[in-house]
Amino acid sequence: MNVREATAADEGTVRDFTAAIFAENWNRPWPAPEITPALWEDCLVLLAEEDGEATGYAYGRFEPGQYVHVHIVYVVPGRRRDGVATALLREFASRARDQGIGHMSLDVAIANEVGREAWRRLGFSEWALRLTAPLERLDATRAAGESYASLHVQTDDRDAVDAAVAKYLPRFGGSGARVEGPRNGWVAVYAELVDRDRRARERLASELSNATAAVACAIAVEDGAVVRYVLYERGSVVDEYQSVPDYFEPLPPGDVVALGSNPTVVSRLTGADPGAVRATARTASSPDDLPPAEELLQQIAGVMGLEGAGRG
Repeated sequence: MNVREATAADEGTVRDFTAAIFAENWNRPWPAPEITPALWEDCLVLLAEEDGEATGYAYGRFEPGQYVHVHIVYVVPGRRRDGVATALLREFASRARDQGIGHMSLDVAIANEVGREAWRRLGFSEWALRLTAPLERLDATRAAGESYASLHVQTDDRDAVDAAVAKYLPRFGGSGARVEGPRNGWVAVYAELVDRDRRARERLASELSNATAAVACAIAVEDGAVVRYVLYERGSVVDEYQSVPDYFEPLPPGDVVALGSNPTVVSRLTGADPGAVRATARTASSPDDLPPAEELLQQIAGVMGLEGAGRG
């Protein structure tokens, strides 16, 4: 087998091989690029031959002193498992060493199990994961709406809540809380930090629940579009809800399910009717499929008996 650098006379072969691998393996969510010499411009293109017949090719780009990245390795179907790909990569490695390069990288689709296993056998290992998302999922053009929240502690002991807020809120970088109630058996807490910082909000709710040995609920409208609540019992999360589960980031199916309200738990902790919880705390794939966020928050808070939820 002979491996040599492709010349201008090989352009037709390189085009045909590129078209073949795109037809066989292109599974990216965007269209394949136009096949022109611009694809392999500033790249090394190697051609494998046997008895004068082209059996495969590879092309890649060198980053001197750093690494060589091989963009494509293609072997004609009848010559696979004959060592053609290995020969092409070894020639790349030889030329890379001449430039002081010590590493080679390449891309392989997650779904291409055969290809992944082949590269592993040749000594490649995973070091990164390339992710993709449609731009609309990133909501790049959406203006962020208002976020606001409240914490509710199921107790009539306002002094205990005041003391816990005074102790824990400054630890999370907040100040100036407003404590109101009790109303309908709940003491409510409002603070600027609670409005803007989900992590601090939920950590504070956990600490209030733990300090008072009472049920606590952090409930919020986020980005003007999403309703979220977390229920705590003795400081631990026992139910979590988000009206659009993957609004902020794509989630695995199990996480989407976990962000749906649990009517049984809500009923046990708040006395709410499970059927009313199920009918009210619903989820959707888009805010447009639900009532306006403020309206939905008030509906859910009403079922739980949380007076003054949200802005207060």
